[in-house]
Amino acid sequence: MILWIIAFTSRGCQLANEICKGLSDQGMNCEAYAKTSARSHNLVTVKTSLETWTARAFNESDAIVFIGASGIAVRSIAPHIKSKTQDPAIIVVDDLGQHVISLLSGHIGGGNDLTLKIAKLIGAEPVITTATDIHGVFSVDTFASKNNMIIDDMSLAKDISSRLLEGDIIGLASDHPLIGKVPRELSINEECDLGIHISSKNNKSPFIRSLRLIPRNIVIGIGCRKGVSEEKIAEKVFDVFDINELSFKGAHAVASVDLKANESGLLKFCEKYNLALKFFNEVELRALPDIGFSHSDFVNSITGIGNVCERAAMAASTNGRLVQKKVASEGVTVALVMEEFTVAFEGV
Repeated sequence: MILWIIAFTSRGCQLANEICKGLSDQGMNCEAYAKTSARSHNLVTVKTSLETWTARAFNESDAIVFIGASGIAVRSIAPHIKSKTQDPAIIVVDDLGQHVISLLSGHIGGGNDLTLKIAKLIGAEPVITTATDIHGVFSVDTFASKNNMIIDDMSLAKDISSRLLEGDIIGLASDHPLIGKVPRELSINEECDLGIHISSKNNKSPFIRSLRLIPRNIVIGIGCRKGVSEEKIAEKVFDVFDINELSFKGAHAVASVDLKANESGLLKFCEKYNLALKFFNEVELRALPDIGFSHSDFVNSITGIGNVCERAAMAASTNGRLVQKKVASEGVTVALVMEEFTVAFEGV
């Protein structure tokens, strides 16, 4: 998680340092800033407007901590708020370090968990207002976020939260193994009209109304001729997902040979769909155990290996299996690898 902190007073700067150090020790990437004429305690001084700084923070961080009045935070973030699936977590800490408030993206953005961590670090009182948390009810948003799954329908997720708060039982079905104790509000045995379906497939849902949670466990291997467009790559990738009845939302990375590291269409495709892009050289791809990879003499003459997309996808995956061998069309080759995935209920 990338965390940006901003303070407005000398006391706030001290807190920013304390929070930054504590969270950095826990593995977070923290950057602390000061928007004050007072002594900044070695924080990075913000010389632009707070509006400009906040716009950058929304684009470049996963969470923003304002140390000061909540009104400052609200006015600063208001022009940049988009949706709960996109916004960073917003936390407010008062200048005396007495309260830590989860203001925005408490579930999907991880704001509530971050609030609890910061409060523990500085000995403050956490303030969390999301209904499922204060009532001790299962939160599908938090569950999906912690398990790296995409919520396919936010409106239906809201309906599920409402039903859970009313004390109803919600169905649960999963194509993947479940670990931990399933919350009492969820039933994998009873027939329910409304339920959660954990699946990568675009197939029929097991409930009358099913909220699909899609694991992000698919790596796309791509090979392409020089100069192929972003649109053509997207078209061929979507075709392969449709053929396999898989949701494209389950993709988290693209892999290819390093000869394609400057291929504009490939770079733009990954940027547009927020996919990590990994490149491997000929030696790395050739070193993979041969699991029956496809082979092309032409590709071998260009790259030094007989197959790019299948090998690259396997190289970029963790415990993956090849679920779609090379599909070639109009200068683009695509392969899909699906990684092992388990669903954990611990701590949700």
